[in-house]
Amino acid sequence: MYKSYYPKAAEIDPKWVLVDAEGQNLGRLATKLASLLLGKHKPTFTPGVDLGDYVIVVNAQKITVTGTRTSTKLTTKMYHHHSGYPGGLKTISLRDQLQTRPDRVIRSAVWGMLPHNRMGRHILKRLKVYAGAEHPHGPQNPQQVA
Repeated sequence: MYKSYYPKAAEIDPKWVLVDAEGQNLGRLATKLASLLLGKHKPTFTPGVDLGDYVIVVNAQKITVTGTRTSTKLTTKMYHHHSGYPGGLKTISLRDQLQTRPDRVIRSAVWGMLPHNRMGRHILKRLKVYAGAEHPHGPQNPQQVA
């Protein structure tokens, strides 16, 4: 007999949440997004159960970074990916990544705060990040979160 609460499939109701990233700090924004994706803001939160919401992030290229290396973080923080071929390591700085693919900056920060397993990969697919203020998810009536 289970004494802890376990939500039924009919009780899980994901919502759409719209977050404006303009002027927000990258790390603080990523923690808020990870919490929304995991469903930790809901009173029915249960670890190991997918209760989170869909999250739309707009104005991704207008985020800020702070910390101990604020003045040099845009040039010293590097993102790496590998093509799979010998010598195929590609490196790009945070400044260049924000100009070319700002969605990858936020997605990478949020992925670091999610479980690194099948459930985490499934949860990350509910994160939609857009560089500008426009997004194609109009009919879902997302609720605004600052």
